Amino acid sequence: MRAFPIRTALTIAMFVLMLAAASRFVHGVEAPNPRTATAIVEFTPELTPLQPWRPHTVPESIVPPRAAMRSTLDDRNGGLDRFYAALWRTERGAPLAITRILHYGDSPTTADLITGDTRQLLQKRFGDAGHGFTLIGKPWAWYGHRGVDLSSHGWQMDPGTRWDLRNGLFGLGGVAFTGGTGGTGAFSRVTLRDPTQTRLEVWFLRQPNGGDIAISSGGQPIGSIATGAPSRAAGFQSFELKPGTGTLDFSTEGAVRLFGITLEKQKTGVVYDSVGLNGASVSMLALIFNESHWAEELRHRNPDLVVLNYGTNESGFAAFLTREYEKELREAIRRVRTALPNASILVMSPMDRGQKNGGEIETLPTIPRIVEIQRRVAAELGCGFFNTFEAMGGAGTMARWYDSQPRLVSADFIHPTPAGARIVATAFVRELTLGLNRYKLHQVLKPNTVAEVR
Repeated sequence: MRAFPIRTALTIAMFVLMLAAASRFVHGVEAPNPRTATAIVEFTPELTPLQPWRPHTVPESIVPPRAAMRSTLDDRNGGLDRFYAALWRTERGAPLAITRILHYGDSPTTADLITGDTRQLLQKRFGDAGHGFTLIGKPWAWYGHRGVDLSSHGWQMDPGTRWDLRNGLFGLGGVAFTGGTGGTGAFSRVTLRDPTQTRLEVWFLRQPNGGDIAISSGGQPIGSIATGAPSRAAGFQSFELKPGTGTLDFSTEGAVRLFGITLEKQKTGVVYDSVGLNGASVSMLALIFNESHWAEELRHRNPDLVVLNYGTNESGFAAFLTREYEKELREAIRRVRTALPNASILVMSPMDRGQKNGGEIETLPTIPRIVEIQRRVAAELGCGFFNTFEAMGGAGTMARWYDSQPRLVSADFIHPTPAGARIVATAFVRELTLGLNRYKLHQVLKPNTVAEVR
């Protein structure tokens, strides 16, 4: 991919200044306002008319008109700059410049709906560097990763949403798969929809009296892992995959605790990890996960951006929202920042959530409250904030989505259909891309950069 055109950026900036000057002396020429400048800088050939100084709008089929009127991404403190710097390296095509994004969320994330579309859109634009993280079984029937098919048996599956599991050792993905507890081994098969993945990494727990994991493909061995160790610790082991590898089989002997796998390609692009747990809330990150263990997992993955996408489940408990929610959100952000001081953090609000009031579907009153808390906390702690609620249309959206054809939300007024998820993902990727453009323009217009160009 080509580098950002510095001369073009300078030309755009000069053009905006000329319009501003001309407006003072020539009748009929309006001074460019912020939306005018945005329409020029954020040029998208398929959406911008031949007169780019007139603000363009996004077709209703992609983003609701309300979202097109203003940005739904708040990055007032430059909290996403490190992410944008990594993504710009990827866009320029630097060798093996992989931008990694780690997205934590609740049930829509569990099914890889919004995240699956976001992954597809980003990889189409910036390059596909692999499937990323996936569990090796389905803790819930609707768990999925769009890049793989999963089948398994023999595992005890313990998700991090269970408060009674006190050790907090749930790996990167929030679910521990334990094999060998009943005296028999466990088995998983991961079928890759894209057989061009070149690197497999297995995430597991090293522990006293730990058993073994055998890995094969099509009956041919790939390697094995001995998980025994003097004490409990996070374990990682990588394997190179032959071209065309379409299936991965994992079988255990003895006591094994496995967390998941990552699949990547040795090429420039984006990897988007979707880590969703059914019924999850920010409390899981703030209270249930063992902090030192989770920090080790995060540091090993070393993402450029961590997305915290919770609030739907919390919205059902108004008293919790009043007393505890903000404190736990701040604690989750503190934990991520302590583990990953060089990563960007983005708080992503929940979608609208509808409830029946008589015969009408209305927005749950706690949703706007959660969105406002998240927006304020993100700004105070130097994080980016994406307002999903506003991006999809704000209050009353679930009523409109439920009545639309095709229907964009299920009958619970919470979970989007694939068509609804696509709308949210498109809006999210558009805002990230426009944010990247603003970052690049800011970089090339810095005084020292301009001097170097001259």
